[in-house]
Amino acid sequence: MNNIPVVTKNLLIINVLCFFGSVVAMKYGINLNDLLGLHCFMASDFNLAQLITYMFMHGGFQHLFFNMFALWMFGRTLEQVWGPKRFLLYYVACGIGAGLVQELVQYVQFSDLLQYENIDTGVAVIPMTEYLNLMTTVGASGAIYGILMAFGMLFPESRMFVFPIPFPIKTKYFVIGYVALELFLGIGASMDGVAHFAHLGGMFFGFILIMYWRKKNGNGQFYY
Repeated sequence: MNNIPVVTKNLLIINVLCFFGSVVAMKYGINLNDLLGLHCFMASDFNLAQLITYMFMHGGFQHLFFNMFALWMFGRTLEQVWGPKRFLLYYVACGIGAGLVQELVQYVQFSDLLQYENIDTGVAVIPMTEYLNLMTTVGASGAIYGILMAFGMLFPESRMFVFPIPFPIKTKYFVIGYVALELFLGIGASMDGVAHFAHLGGMFFGFILIMYWRKKNGNGQFYY
């Protein structure tokens, strides 16, 4: 842990503590994912602070592990290149951007249903106000996908092994492949419970921010 840059290390620690805190709180009947997760902006349980807090909550250990593994793998390199302040700004901006995109997608998906007072979930008929509060997004994935985008843009020619591909591929192709996959799953009305457009939102906001920094730096690559 001593070799991990300060922001990356603290993000890892905070995410892990929040996860185990949510597990303990659940034993006392407190659902932190519901309180701190990102609700639809039309829901009564929504508040602006959730655009920050949702990034530190996770839906399960596997969700947490893969996000933190990617943060450790790619985030530490970006922080060493950018420095802690710029890296933290980038991380938070991608997370917020992902949340905003998720809010927009939810509005587009469910705007036609808002005319009804009740909705049939397939299990029971519940009030629309209650249904809106059920839509909660948690996880650092939007920020992590932004980090993935940044790594691909800064080190496009570096090679990495990706299971199950038996040979190394360039990072730029890995990123392009992930964008295509997330777009396919998002448009394909995937019912896997994953916020695919939030992932794309994190990458999009990351791309815009990096291009802004590049232009501000005279098209330089690393933006010290």
